[in-house]
Amino acid sequence: MYIESVPNRQSPPAVLLRESRRVDGKIKKRTVANLSDWPEHLVEGLRTLLKGGVAVERAEQALTIARSLPHGHVAAVLGTAERLGLPKLLLGRRSRPADQRSRDLVLAMIAQRIIQPCSKLATVRALNAQTAASSLNGRLGLGEVREHEIYAALDWLVARQPHIETALANR
Repeated sequence: MYIESVPNRQSPPAVLLRESRRVDGKIKKRTVANLSDWPEHLVEGLRTLLKGGVAVERAEQALTIARSLPHGHVAAVLGTAERLGLPKLLLGRRSRPADQRSRDLVLAMIAQRIIQPCSKLATVRALNAQTAASSLNGRLGLGEVREHEIYAALDWLVARQPHIETALANR
């Protein structure tokens, strides 16, 4: 069975519930019901059911939002940092994988300080998945962040400070 909309010259199209079968090599159609008087949402619900789907009364019944994290301000801050070349500036020429993790943590701390200034402990909480305040962790791909990593990243940043200041002065 399927629903077919048949053009009807000057009138609205006829909406028909049809059944088709093959008889002697030819396809035969049989109209089971005329659905022209049905509201459009009922016709679409029946069409969905005939295709094997599930029709629900309201979208809220099918969808539940478990959690929604703010993202616009994160995208704006990280996009601006990228345009300014901040990630490359922080990393420098010679880098190791550990440097990239430290760079990402420093970038997260800078962005968090712009978005919502808070302590380092609160920054760790805002970055972790269970207590996230925004999509910052997901955007930077940090995974789980521990408090000692934040302090290690700050030590890494202090060691890179002369290089960063020289690069900024050259600009």
